[in-house]
Amino acid sequence: MKTILIGKSKEVVIDTEGPVVIIGECINPTRRKRLVSSLQAEDFSYMLELAKSQIDAGADILDVNVGYPGVADVELLPKAVIELQDQFDIPLCLDSPNPLAIEAALRVAKGKCLINSVNAEEASLRSLLPVARQYGAAIIGLTLDDDGIAHEPERRLKIAEKIIDRAVSAGIKQEDVIIDPLAMAVSADPYACRVTLETIRLVHDRLGHNITLGASNISFGLPAREDINNAFMAMSILYGLTCPIANPEKITGLVRAADLVLARDDFAIRFIEHYQSKQL
Repeated sequence: MKTILIGKSKEVVIDTEGPVVIIGECINPTRRKRLVSSLQAEDFSYMLELAKSQIDAGADILDVNVGYPGVADVELLPKAVIELQDQFDIPLCLDSPNPLAIEAALRVAKGKCLINSVNAEEASLRSLLPVARQYGAAIIGLTLDDDGIAHEPERRLKIAEKIIDRAVSAGIKQEDVIIDPLAMAVSADPYACRVTLETIRLVHDRLGHNITLGASNISFGLPAREDINNAFMAMSILYGLTCPIANPEKITGLVRAADLVLARDDFAIRFIEHYQSKQL
């Protein structure tokens, strides 16, 4: 199954049978005080620096999150989108819990965006699916519902099916629903990663949809986080992860290597190009 996103003109194809697509996570004020202060002043220069560094490191799509306490994201998110698209031709993943901010950003965005995210709670489905349909956006379907986060892979699969069914009923193409099976902290639950991996396998094998997740969540509170994240990322790609949300400066090498060993990189062309670019 293929999900196609578009920047101003650049097209990115997320393919369940193709190489991994990287969604850069770094335009997010969480733990980035400099980004918070610059956004408060509506100075987008640092945001643009983060965008360029991620693109240079291998990001195919940029997640854009400008939310922090007290921000008027209905005003700030569309301004950020305009600034980014004035400088770069790359698809955007609009990241906000506020449906009004998502709609305001879609109103000014060029191309075809991804919404991060819709879940199976009725309020989320009713507020965001019509917006996605109106603006032709793809959606990330987060596998939680009005009962909260399920701890059984089969239950998360059912939630994914519900989101897909409701999206299709709302007029969204099936291929424009990307499933997020939820990555939870393994420090809090020893089985958290195994549940997520099994959910990835079920979604890939039974539904055939593209799959994303914020992989760095699993190592929260632990030392050597990059080692843990990389181990989980490699396993997730094998199980069916197609478009992780992560820091491209940390995962692009692993992603290129995974694509190579899974026969998604003929003659190691992309793998070699990545390491040649690092030496320039």
